[in-house]
Amino acid sequence: MSRAIQLAWRGRYTCHPNPRVGCVITREGNIIGEGWHQVTGQAHAEVNAINDAGDVTGSRIYLTLEPCSHQGRTPPCADTLVKAGIAEAVIAMTDPNPRVAGSGIEKLEAAGIKTQLGLLEAEARKLNRGFCKRMEQGLPFVTIKLAMSVDGRTALANGNSQWISSAASRKNVHQMRAQNGAILTSVDTVIADDPSLNVRDVDIECKQPMRVIIDRQLKTPANARLLSLPGKTIIYTVTNKTHDLQADNVDV
Repeated sequence: MSRAIQLAWRGRYTCHPNPRVGCVITREGNIIGEGWHQVTGQAHAEVNAINDAGDVTGSRIYLTLEPCSHQGRTPPCADTLVKAGIAEAVIAMTDPNPRVAGSGIEKLEAAGIKTQLGLLEAEARKLNRGFCKRMEQGLPFVTIKLAMSVDGRTALANGNSQWISSAASRKNVHQMRAQNGAILTSVDTVIADDPSLNVRDVDIECKQPMRVIIDRQLKTPANARLLSLPGKTIIYTVTNKTHDLQADNVDV
């Protein structure tokens, strides 16, 4: 299961909003197949592991998340495991998605597959903190990024400082951005800094997060840099005044 969790982390930049899932298949204590959910809309971890292993009849599978039981962009993985001839499934946690929520395990057990639940569950939940919170509470998991000096300041009093953080910490921030579905800021930051609010300067393949601006009086400049960049921008406001933010990738 530890290995399955390691594999799942490989999808941290590319599979959201789907959960990160890792899978290991063993026979007589030996690993015969591995897989993880790599890209949204493509094969799930179970399918990739089965393809890696070949014949999995009578084998034991380790999964970081209960196999899905519903038809989405890919077929139900629980059905795939049954057809493949898996004999036993060790699963770290049930799927918090109400469309699954135990029904995947029920399918396995109904087909005579022995199941165990709860191995390294805490580590498995950490893999998908955002997914779990969204499914269980209808709320996003929020990461706060704040750079400040030892005296609690975030910039020089005269406003001249562009960076008070280091190059290494800024690279770390972009890696964090790549693991999130959206980046949120205020219109004051947009006006003062003209930020890009994207992932850059890191050697990883990732999806660009959605950009979200809180702008009560709709002051976002039409020539703001982030509005011309690839990806979607949403601006939240409380005013009905007219505006010229008419780009196809911008919703007000």
